[in-house]
Amino acid sequence: MIDIFILNYLQWIFKLISSCRYSGETSYNWRMIKFPSFGTKPILTSLVQLYIDEIVRHQPLIRFLGAMRPYFISIYMNEQIYQQGDEQMNKSKTALLLLLTASFLYSAPTHAETASPAQTPAAPISIYMDGKQLQPAAPPVNQSGTVLVPMRELFEHEGAKLAWNNDSKTVTAIKGSTTLTYRIGEHTASLNGKAVTVDVPGQILNGYSMVPLRFVSEALGSTVNWDPASKTVRIMSTVLDETSIRWGVNLRSQPDAEKGASLEMLSAGAKVHVIREVNALWLEVQTQDNRTGYISAKPKYTDYTSPSLAELQGDALIETGKKYLGAPYVFGASPDQTDSFDCSSFVKRVFQDTLSVDLPRVSYDQAKTGTEVSLSNLRKGDLLFFSARDLDIGHVAIYAGNNQILHTYSKVLGVHIEPFDGQWKKRFVTARRVF
Repeated sequence: MIDIFILNYLQWIFKLISSCRYSGETSYNWRMIKFPSFGTKPILTSLVQLYIDEIVRHQPLIRFLGAMRPYFISIYMNEQIYQQGDEQMNKSKTALLLLLTASFLYSAPTHAETASPAQTPAAPISIYMDGKQLQPAAPPVNQSGTVLVPMRELFEHEGAKLAWNNDSKTVTAIKGSTTLTYRIGEHTASLNGKAVTVDVPGQILNGYSMVPLRFVSEALGSTVNWDPASKTVRIMSTVLDETSIRWGVNLRSQPDAEKGASLEMLSAGAKVHVIREVNALWLEVQTQDNRTGYISAKPKYTDYTSPSLAELQGDALIETGKKYLGAPYVFGASPDQTDSFDCSSFVKRVFQDTLSVDLPRVSYDQAKTGTEVSLSNLRKGDLLFFSARDLDIGHVAIYAGNNQILHTYSKVLGVHIEPFDGQWKKRFVTARRVF
């Protein structure tokens, strides 16, 4: 049905066209029709002015003007219409009115029954991996037929270990024997050392590094299907259950022992896939039956290791030790209290409280744990052992990074940090890594 506005507007246009008179111009390029309200102007220009006056009142005029433009041009370019005098002019007015009427009749149902394209929001893109819907931090973007998604989440869900260079905007992802390196914005990437083409490059949108989903997933061995009707991406991954449970551990709903409900107990020997490292103490994992949750990252519970997790846990150890800076030194202090320490009771306490690593009580025995590392490969959290009191090993310290050690041995200094040089380099015996 034609609405009231359309009928009124048709009547208005009809009166306006009926009142015009032939201007007598005979130039071929633009035939002129004189409108009382507009003077001598091309008819299309006049109609554009009418359109501008009414655009804020009625959206279908946009569709009308675009649809009718070819018809208007054909009228103006038709030499015969304007060369046959007033009789032919009357015919042209009638033809123009018919065109106007037809266009409104055609567009009226659209106006009455459906919303304009600008009023209909685009359906969101859904992403499923192995049957589970993903909830990316930023909405996926369809760029020229390629779906772009936040980089970190995609790589982590694909089971890849991620390294990001913010200066060059370059990501390196490693999954099993596959290494993918890509610089945001480039049309090529490196897959196991070979150049591969990226049809639609990644980009940074609203602070998120967005990468092409299909390219990344297929490069890492997954299969990707796109359902255009529902705007759904389905990824079938080749997840590697690479991490073994060493000690029974709770799979929790949140990375928090108090707030996170226990979903199930994972028994020793079970396999999980690590999705990401939440922090020094928690891992997000996927079980073999596709359940996801959080487990403790402490080394007693799994055999999972990575340079990034080791760095996080080394930082956590040093932060725990710093809480006791200035605590007095007492030789033979009990490890069951924190009012005072000797060197080995301090180290034992810090490792127990931070990572649940239960070290022996005395430094001589502590030096037998873990694996030996060279001074050139030291990292935060490694244990350094020194000769003291005529003993081959009589002192222990925690390497704090930047050639600093955290320890206690002096009643004057108590727990403190100092450079690893001078007497300590001379008395150094061995370094051990226990996580």
